[in-house]
Amino acid sequence: MTTSPTTIDWWKSAVVYQVYPRSFADSNADGIGDVRGIIDHLDHLVTLGVDALWISPWYPSPMADGGYDVSDYCDINPDFGTLADADALVARAHELGLRVIIDLVPNHSSQEHPWFKKALAAAPGSPERNRYIFRDGRGKNGELPPNNWPSVFGSGAWERIIEPDGTPGQWYLHFFDVSQPDWNWENSDVIEEFDRVLRFWFDRGVDGFRIDVANAMVKESGLPDLPEGEEFGELVGDSPMWDQPGLAAIQRRWRAIADEYADTPEGPRMFVAEAYLPHDRLVRYLESDRLHTSFNFEFLISAWKASSLRTTITESLAAHKSVGASATWVLGNHDNFRPVSRYGKEISGLDFSDPSAPHARFHGTPTDVALGRRRARAAVMLELALPGSAYIYQGEELGLPEVEDLPEETLQDPTWKRSGHTDRGRDGCRVPMPWSGSDAPYGWSTNAKTWLPMPSSWAEWTVESEHNDSSSFLTLYRTLLAERHINPALGAGTMSWNESSDEVLDFSREPGFRCIVNFGTKDVTVDAELVIASSTPLETRGGRVSVGRDQAVWLRT
Repeated sequence: MTTSPTTIDWWKSAVVYQVYPRSFADSNADGIGDVRGIIDHLDHLVTLGVDALWISPWYPSPMADGGYDVSDYCDINPDFGTLADADALVARAHELGLRVIIDLVPNHSSQEHPWFKKALAAAPGSPERNRYIFRDGRGKNGELPPNNWPSVFGSGAWERIIEPDGTPGQWYLHFFDVSQPDWNWENSDVIEEFDRVLRFWFDRGVDGFRIDVANAMVKESGLPDLPEGEEFGELVGDSPMWDQPGLAAIQRRWRAIADEYADTPEGPRMFVAEAYLPHDRLVRYLESDRLHTSFNFEFLISAWKASSLRTTITESLAAHKSVGASATWVLGNHDNFRPVSRYGKEISGLDFSDPSAPHARFHGTPTDVALGRRRARAAVMLELALPGSAYIYQGEELGLPEVEDLPEETLQDPTWKRSGHTDRGRDGCRVPMPWSGSDAPYGWSTNAKTWLPMPSSWAEWTVESEHNDSSSFLTLYRTLLAERHINPALGAGTMSWNESSDEVLDFSREPGFRCIVNFGTKDVTVDAELVIASSTPLETRGGRVSVGRDQAVWLRT
């Protein structure tokens, strides 16, 4: 792959497709997706019209947390393939004009990582233990955890070990599952090891990294207790667990490494941060010498409401402008309820225009899938019309719903166990992709036993079924992405709001583009000859079309 001046900042406008490798395609009939399965279906991404793919963790892992428990950062999970397969994927993607982004998991490793095994075998205070966060317990005999921090997956964030002599010993910190000990980012061994990991993959041609929980890693010195009553502290206030000032030095160090590759044939490398933070704090990560982009999660978790989305879009664009960065929009991923089902709930997300509004609870609440599908079609038209880049999670282009009725015995997300079987976790959005045929596993594998069971009702939502259907999600996505490639108004840039009712989002982009999304009961009428695309068919009368409730339209002006 070669670069030109027009592709130097390719990430500012790119549409990136997220591949969850365990669920994308199984090439060897073992019931688990793999790298060869991705290679075999790269043509789907080309036809779809995306610019890059992001591959969720493909490293060796015990899979206690879907691959986010890494035991070796410089190899491929044998269930997924080999390093040679990874090299072949990168090479083939580049031949097809696709960039490749992979996951970096720098907050924690697997407990199966060789360094953690050495830490367990070593003495308290040893160099091996100092690579992780070990502390003596509180209480008379050290029987209480070092502080009151909670785990994201439920229960406490500390686990006590048995020392080599067989006695109860120190505690180690794990923000996530007990099998995921947190790295100590005050340790030079850890800092230098991740330098090596970045260069290892950049040298193999990888175009960038998605940084898992990019607002973690650094903890407040002294590890103080959370304030009374503050259970999590990630999104509000000042937390000793998240968004610490020391992150800036790490991000600048990584940016300098990425910039070393600017003159290589693949061109400049990039980072995209996963960080659930308010806009004003998030964009600090995007200062000119730090990271390139960060997911806009307030857009993802916003309720389907004009005032809420207008608020988060306006605030996001203003915040990104303040640091000269481009916004990055996302509707879903491997950690979140699928849009089709989320938008079909009575409470579809947070209302950013009304802080007193109730929070959404998705598991166990009724879903109007037809309503959710209509809204999800309008939502992607909104997402792809906004200034900046966008991410698509595998299956969104098919309109796949969340699988809300997976049998309990099949659930594998650690959240299910750690919550005491009260939170079903994220498995419902990770069910394998349906490719073809009328019965499970729908061309995903020749093995009927898939790692998560596939619904018997998905035949109408396979790639094959939707391919020649002019009304399908797949056709809509292909239409929008094709327009995005040829329309100079789309991608990075600016936008301006047009005057409209409170229940309509109406904005323009130059040259000559307008997007309207109607959330209200009163139709908006426009000239039919100006329509580029619509989320669902529009009612036409006398040369005018009506944009009704939960519909979106792209117009030329």
